[in-house]
Amino acid sequence: MMPLHVVLSNGSGVPIYQQIVDQTRTAILNGELAEGEMLPSIRGLARDLRISVITTTRAYNELAQLGYLANVPGKGSYVQPKDTELIREHLLRQVEGHLADAVDAAAQAGLEAAELHRLLDLALGEGTEND
Repeated sequence: MMPLHVVLSNGSGVPIYQQIVDQTRTAILNGELAEGEMLPSIRGLARDLRISVITTTRAYNELAQLGYLANVPGKGSYVQPKDTELIREHLLRQVEGHLADAVDAAAQAGLEAAELHRLLDLALGEGTEND
């Protein structure tokens, strides 16, 4: 069992359980936590982070719902094989959310659709400032 490195920030405005979810998901996607690897117990992680068992339980349950962990009663929590379709869907939802935020900001700035498309092309590296 490899240690799970989670750094919590009380001042970030992000709930503690969500910080655990986000950092664990990132570690799995980056390969820092391998498929089949056992994570610390819920109680052990709570003790190490000095937080409530309820908080770590919520984080592990959410990671299981997202398909990153398998919680095996009496045995522990294990990293699931990367389901590329599940991960792709999750990332697609993130992209859609960010694009919706960009569209909202563009509307507030009074940008036309063509200008927003130009900015997206620049972000993708498909345009130049001299176009």
